[in-house]
Amino acid sequence: MVSADMIIAAGQFSAGTDPGGNATAAGWLIADAAAAGAELVVLPESSLYGTSEAAGAIAAVAEDLEGPFIRSIAGFAREHGIAVVVGTYERTEAGLPFNTLVALDSRGDILGCYRKVHLYDAFGYRESDGISPGSAEEPFVFSLGGFRFGTFTCYDLRFPESARAAVDAGADVLLVPSMWIPGPGKEDHWATLAKARAIENTAYVLAANQAGPLATGFSMAVDPAGVVVANAGEEPGLIVARLSRERLNQVQGRVPVLANRRFAVVPLPREPASGTVSSAKPDG
Repeated sequence: MVSADMIIAAGQFSAGTDPGGNATAAGWLIADAAAAGAELVVLPESSLYGTSEAAGAIAAVAEDLEGPFIRSIAGFAREHGIAVVVGTYERTEAGLPFNTLVALDSRGDILGCYRKVHLYDAFGYRESDGISPGSAEEPFVFSLGGFRFGTFTCYDLRFPESARAAVDAGADVLLVPSMWIPGPGKEDHWATLAKARAIENTAYVLAANQAGPLATGFSMAVDPAGVVVANAGEEPGLIVARLSRERLNQVQGRVPVLANRRFAVVPLPREPASGTVSSAKPDG
């Protein structure tokens, strides 16, 4: 019998430029999440390699999905019997790497991947100079413990279509691994957008951010009514939240926005032109 509740966790840490050290730090968080009773732990965007360098530096450190970083994470998932979603940089046969989220089950097998669609060409940075965009055609949604999980990455949080496309594909929990860089008003943007995506979709949101110095921290779990039920603050650590099918049904029954809406989300036929920006530290 599938339980109506499920414990999930978000791990917050500061990835550096040593992929092996980052894998070890991720492993401690995976172990802590399993010890807390979580069935799934979500780790930040760029867990493989954290840097303020220009995006062109990523190609030199990107790995295959069969490479040492994901193998290490799979080993931790298998050892502790917990599913994991983690951000990495994925090498491609030709062209620039992808900014990729990898979902692994509790045996360490890959369930699937999400490749970041909205590249961070904003706030004076051009992620597209070093990263290939993923396809907007098909959201990545997977099932676990009686819930459906949709995934997207950091800057995607600013685009409500990303969340709605995942919900249209069956997601009732939205996972948002991120590296949200500090700046004026940035913590407010982060919290406001995470709560908005929950409220407008009557879905849970679990946003796993990196901690400082490169990112703001404040990983959070938001319930379908927009209530923040856990917040990690600024320091590395772990938050744990309980998903409740009863709570989902209650909120969706009281505020049936998904049933009442009149518009659908469809991908654009081509990538929109990006603005002209200069080099600076990234935010997403």
